[in-house]
Amino acid sequence: MEKDIYLTKEGTEKLKEELERLVEVERKKVIARIKEARELGDLSENSEYAEARDHQSMIEGRIEEIEETLKKAKVIDKQLAKNGTNSVQIGSKVTCEVKFQDEPGSEKDVFYIVGSAESDAKKGMISAESPMGAALIGAKKGDKREVPVPDDGVNTYKIIQIE
Repeated sequence: MEKDIYLTKEGTEKLKEELERLVEVERKKVIARIKEARELGDLSENSEYAEARDHQSMIEGRIEEIEETLKKAKVIDKQLAKNGTNSVQIGSKVTCEVKFQDEPGSEKDVFYIVGSAESDAKKGMISAESPMGAALIGAKKGDKREVPVPDDGVNTYKIIQIE
């Protein structure tokens, strides 16, 4: 059974923009590179040709991947996530008080729970399928969740606010 692919509206737009760039710009560039490399002669020993074909394969693979993702994607309505429930779900913005293993005190952090297709930990966009995302899904304000971390420890996340 295929798993659902969840995207925010912004994530969907980013993928559409990337797809357009790949189809309208990158694909045309690589076709021109292949044409130029063919004109250099013997294709069996033509590294420019081989590199251009490899690049074309990567572009076509990414185009196919994006098209498939967009076809299967369920767009998250952030307004529904805000108003539809008082528990953490995909599309929620979650403010947590985080107690890290083996460290005194705690700190506040904000996470956006998203589908795996647009997760980016550096931007605080946590996949609902990740250990942390899975632990937070369903939590309500005031709940604490423990998330395993390397070295057999746990970090504790207390839900401060859900938007």
